[in-house]
Amino acid sequence: MNGGTFTVTNRDVDAVLIPAGTAITIPSGTRVQVTQTLGGSSTVVVGGNLARVDGKDADALGFDVSCESTEPEKKEVTGPVDEDELWRVLRTCYDPEIPVNIVDLGLVYGCRVIETDAGNRVEIEMTLTAPGCGMGRIIATDVWRKVKAIANVTEARVEVVFDPPWDRSMMSEEAKLLLDMF
Repeated sequence: MNGGTFTVTNRDVDAVLIPAGTAITIPSGTRVQVTQTLGGSSTVVVGGNLARVDGKDADALGFDVSCESTEPEKKEVTGPVDEDELWRVLRTCYDPEIPVNIVDLGLVYGCRVIETDAGNRVEIEMTLTAPGCGMGRIIATDVWRKVKAIANVTEARVEVVFDPPWDRSMMSEEAKLLLDMF
């Protein structure tokens, strides 16, 4: 869902202010505008500010709850990591201010699968659209959680780097079209 749907919270809900990354609680009965629901979370306007609401709290906005665990369970390794699946999953991760996934935004600088004695480690090197973005930890955690849940991934590491600095030339043509940034 993308757009500007208005709703009223039906219970107190934890959220994170964008771009500061400050935790807040949106009280029950608060009117919010949902600007996007992508990658398992929603971005809302509340009191003139943007805030991110996790999918596990989607019911407070009147949506179905995302059943994603915050800690992926241990699983048996039965082979290599499907790299196509890895990139598909990375495309489900979003900057909560921008309705384009982190791959098409050009935020993923590298992704390696390394076989280890314990299984398969995935190492992701990524950046943010702005070095001071308070959402970096939240975006990186979302990437880590989703990658760790992929079949045959036993370990995931996400490193946020700022060299080279991100700029809009790193975006895919589709992202530039969507954001009207030619």
